[in-house]
Amino acid sequence: MQNRDRATEVALFRYALVREPADPALSNAERGRLVRALAAQPHTGPDGAELRVGRSTLDEWIRAWRKGGFEALKPAPRALSPKVPADVFTMAEALRREHPERTAAHICAVIAAAKGWAPNERTIQRHFRRAGLTRRALANGDVFGRFEATRPNELWVGDALHGPVIGRHKAILFAFMDDHSRLFTGYRWVSAEDTVRAEAALRAGLSSRGVPGSVYLDNGSPFVSSQLLRACATLGVRLVHSRPGRPQGRGKIERVFRTVRDQFLVEVGSSGIDDLARMNQAFAAWAETVYHRAVHSETKMTPLERYSAGGAPRYASPEQLHEAFLWSEARTVTKTATVSLFSNSYEVDPALVGRKVELVFDPFDLTVIEVRYGGRKMGRAVPVVIGRHSHPAARPEPGAEPAPAHSGIDYLSLVEARADAELSAHISYAGMAPEWEQLVLPGAQEEAI
Repeated sequence: MQNRDRATEVALFRYALVREPADPALSNAERGRLVRALAAQPHTGPDGAELRVGRSTLDEWIRAWRKGGFEALKPAPRALSPKVPADVFTMAEALRREHPERTAAHICAVIAAAKGWAPNERTIQRHFRRAGLTRRALANGDVFGRFEATRPNELWVGDALHGPVIGRHKAILFAFMDDHSRLFTGYRWVSAEDTVRAEAALRAGLSSRGVPGSVYLDNGSPFVSSQLLRACATLGVRLVHSRPGRPQGRGKIERVFRTVRDQFLVEVGSSGIDDLARMNQAFAAWAETVYHRAVHSETKMTPLERYSAGGAPRYASPEQLHEAFLWSEARTVTKTATVSLFSNSYEVDPALVGRKVELVFDPFDLTVIEVRYGGRKMGRAVPVVIGRHSHPAARPEPGAEPAPAHSGIDYLSLVEARADAELSAHISYAGMAPEWEQLVLPGAQEEAI
């Protein structure tokens, strides 16, 4: 009813302006003089505000009235735009919190680059006003000062610690800490500092400790990527980056890293640890049985006790975790219904010719590509030319030892196993791990306790 009343008020305002120049008895010259005079002076609009109406607009209203009468002067009903997915708003919030000076138009451009589609700029502006994320509001004060999360899994803080040389390569610890309890949620020692390995540590934490409300990271290259942003947005996690030169909120994890150096790394040299698998085993044992059970000097509780006091965390399903850590790239479908991705060529549905689509994939397997358009699944892309089987960033651990000259194959045991398999009613592959976990991340199959 309010919309209908509003349309009637607008039509009455328009009719009041054009009723005289719309008189068919007037000549073109007389009508022109009246229209120019109306366009030159201000008018009080339906909302009581003063406004001016251009000559071309007045001519358009005159034609509408002559053709359809009073009803033709009513504004057309507003077209309802499709509902924006919640993960898009989450991504927009993360981008605004990361750099409050970003405009809504720029944020829409970043979302379009990451997802292949973005909502209207005005939609994002209205959402920011509702959420209190205008640039003026965020500029009034710091998000992090002397801050502590009020409950477990409200905020995780992530960072990387450079450790000793293990197996001729520097060992690097990617770790995520719960801000409230100081408990290690996800961690992994690796030999390369990149997004793939940062995601591996985060994924271990999500599997074992649940889904946090926010993750706070610095602006290092492993933590600044559209793929990590997509993973957090898919799970409803706000990704926040500290601003350059303003490391507020990072003191707790830096203090925990000092404890790692003083209590764990100091013992590594005398423990005979010579590979990352052994390093991860030792660190998991120390974190879970020593650090998590020692009373913290500030909280006066052990990290495990304070974390457990928050109750059962919210876990993501295996399907949600799988979806979150898929990577995506936007491509435009060619006239031959093909797309190119990292030296590979794929065929897609011919109905998508000329459209920008989202290609979703496991970075370690570029032979399986799912095509999405407008948030809808459009089937798999059919490989035509495969020149690369993994994403350029999905590099294996550097310095992997070459295979020994001896094959290590026990032929007779294989023959016996094949005979047993033929006699067996079924074969279970439940114990087999994905090949890339064995080759890329030593110790990746060992979940954090």
